[in-house]
Amino acid sequence: MKERIEYLTEWLQGKVKEAGADGVLVGISGGIDSAVVSYLIKRAFPENSLGVLLPINKEVEDQTDALNVVEGSGLDYVGINLTSSYETTYAAIQEELEKKGDWNSDKSQLGGANLQARLRMSTLYAVANNYNYLVVGTDNAPEDYTGYFTKYGDGGVDLVPLINMRKEEVREMAKALDVTDAIIHKKPSAELWEGQSDEEELGLSYDTIDAYLRGEQIDPEDEKLLKDLHEKTEHKRQIPAGPEKYSGK
Repeated sequence: MKERIEYLTEWLQGKVKEAGADGVLVGISGGIDSAVVSYLIKRAFPENSLGVLLPINKEVEDQTDALNVVEGSGLDYVGINLTSSYETTYAAIQEELEKKGDWNSDKSQLGGANLQARLRMSTLYAVANNYNYLVVGTDNAPEDYTGYFTKYGDGGVDLVPLINMRKEEVREMAKALDVTDAIIHKKPSAELWEGQSDEEELGLSYDTIDAYLRGEQIDPEDEKLLKDLHEKTEHKRQIPAGPEKYSGK
């Protein structure tokens, strides 16, 4: 794992050099994936890395886990509260769709959650532009395979160092990087809404997905659900989708 950490550190440095950028930043949620990325980018760019805390419906100082990640990694950070920006934007959307008689309240919770993710990503790019940094994402292999990310939200980044790592491998790397046990054993959640859990929303445990990605046999119903998720979310992994080059008849 130490060799893999060194490999990813050098990979980050190489990609930033290729892009002519000056460093990198990551949005920190307080979960294990963003924690691992925080520690990695601090190793790769001790003086040119930044963590960004983007709370909605809470204060920056209330993001205890995220602040612990910042402190533990020694990463420089900035906190930007997006509550009013989100509320203003979503209220305007709802108001205009209600005028048309097209507002779908059944889809409002997920729509709001996805808007939050996209608002955060827009903010990350605005901050990155200020520093000439690249935006580093936190998606791992199970999230990529199942499409468990918001298109143009947390999926809209420049670099994804954890994309080939199963959740178990992320945990191993977190231990090797000395991420705190509280973060490592925290219940995975995208915090899309109060009480939201990744595994409950997916209908599968990360252990099951990891086993499948290792090539092991899993429960047939779980395998069917996984394959269905993969097929339905293929569009998320092809951004933007385009046709094959036309060659004529």
